[in-house]
Amino acid sequence: MTESHAASQKTAGTPERGHGKGMTLLVIASCQLMVVLDVTIVNIALPHMQRALGFSTENLSWVVNAYTLTFGGLLLLGGRLGDILGRRRVFIFGVLLFVFASLLGGLSQESWQLLAARALQGVGGAIASPTALSLITTNFREGPERNKAFGVFAAVSAGGSAIGLLAGGLLVEWLDWRWVLFVNVPIGLLIALATPRYIRESERHPGHFDLLGALTSTLGMVLLVYGFIRASEDGWSDLLTVAAFAGSVVFLALFLMVERRSKQPITPLRMFRDRNRAGAYGMMLSLAAAMFGMFFFLTLFVQNVLDFSPLRAGLAFLPVSVVIAVSAGFASRLLPRWGPKPFMVTGALLVAGGLAWLSRTDVHSSYAGSILGPILVFGTGMGMQFVSLTLMAVSGVAPREAGAASGVLNATQQVGGSLGLSILVTVFGTASRNEATDQIPRFLSEATPAQQLRFRRTGQLPPPWSDQVLASGVSTAFVVSVVFAIVAALVALFVVQVRASDLERLRGGAVMPAAEQATAERPQKPPGADGPGGTTSTGDAPGRDRGGGKQPPGS
Repeated sequence: MTESHAASQKTAGTPERGHGKGMTLLVIASCQLMVVLDVTIVNIALPHMQRALGFSTENLSWVVNAYTLTFGGLLLLGGRLGDILGRRRVFIFGVLLFVFASLLGGLSQESWQLLAARALQGVGGAIASPTALSLITTNFREGPERNKAFGVFAAVSAGGSAIGLLAGGLLVEWLDWRWVLFVNVPIGLLIALATPRYIRESERHPGHFDLLGALTSTLGMVLLVYGFIRASEDGWSDLLTVAAFAGSVVFLALFLMVERRSKQPITPLRMFRDRNRAGAYGMMLSLAAAMFGMFFFLTLFVQNVLDFSPLRAGLAFLPVSVVIAVSAGFASRLLPRWGPKPFMVTGALLVAGGLAWLSRTDVHSSYAGSILGPILVFGTGMGMQFVSLTLMAVSGVAPREAGAASGVLNATQQVGGSLGLSILVTVFGTASRNEATDQIPRFLSEATPAQQLRFRRTGQLPPPWSDQVLASGVSTAFVVSVVFAIVAALVALFVVQVRASDLERLRGGAVMPAAEQATAERPQKPPGADGPGGTTSTGDAPGRDRGGGKQPPGS
């Protein structure tokens, strides 16, 4: 009994070798940064990829979409793999697959080769990312220690997009577009080599893979994302757009049916019965939509209207990463005192305020006068949001379901970002076409004969008329982004409820199992009324991971 208990403590505790929790967190955060920044690091390199591999303008968007679709679509399966096979083992596999795909992408000679490599990168990221988050629950005790780890993880997740833009600008300007992919190879190999030394393996929870659930959820989300992307390019009445949405409804409905009947579902639907967790998922969906849109449209604006170079455009987003990291650290320290709800509400309102400020940009705007202030406000709000949402989504989840819970959180971020960006691109396109209709008569009255001839041949307005069109579309897209942030604020205000047990958990105190919490929060019954097994002890509850070494029975 003593040896078994010691072995259990050894598994759930800190690494025996190395430099302790700091190195453990560095390895996990480095993987998350590598995976997250890959969503945006290619953005600045897209024109160079187009010239090198012969992409059409329409197909070029799939360099981003191929990664995002597979990443968001397979995150749920990735989280489940770690629960069943062991999180450290699956984490290493996902990192190495990501490295291999990055190498293939950098060596691509044809456009289809790059798209296939980007899709494979998404598969590797979908395996590694949710496993990285659930490894925090394995290697850090619940309370202040885990709060700090989640704060770092949240800062990396939120700031990765901005860091990706900066890294992309540096690599494209100083080396070559292929290095936005090659850079993952040495980083990923170092992570894979360091993982066995600094991260403990989690207990393997016997079970089976819900392949039908994984298939239906993946196809449903992929078709949903594709439907919005298609709509932004070909309109809502396009036959393939309608077919994609219809197919998405069918597959997601099948997914819900499969999950309700499965004994070991890939996504335990009972997680959504907790209003706080469901609220966190809904907020992540809305905020990711706003965040993806902010980075995408500001990248276009600073390069096309303000005429920034790739390197200067990347540097323009560096303040966002800094303020997100500072804000996330500040929130993680004060969460035990005030709880997550004040940070959720305040953070969402700050995001909305920053986006509303950005909606005032026009062709006369400057970076210092019209962009820097809004992105600092936006970053402060996002830093507060990410650490709060991360804690709310995975706090109190049974160890065997930590991978699924973190997988849903990551999936909502990626799918929300993809769906939101597609909606915003549609809004941008409509506003841009309307503005172009107004600008064409002015252009024809002011342009030189050579400019008019070029316009009749290409159909494209030249600067400064094109700048006005782009600025109008970007401004309108930011107005709609404000709506996403306000929805998140309303969810935080009216859905999230912080209980005394939540604050106790954040402070590192003993916490009752979920079933006993529900009993304790009901009106008290006379002694003995609970019947057999109706204990309220919090000392050695099976199946709870409080960082003290207890593991589920049968592990």
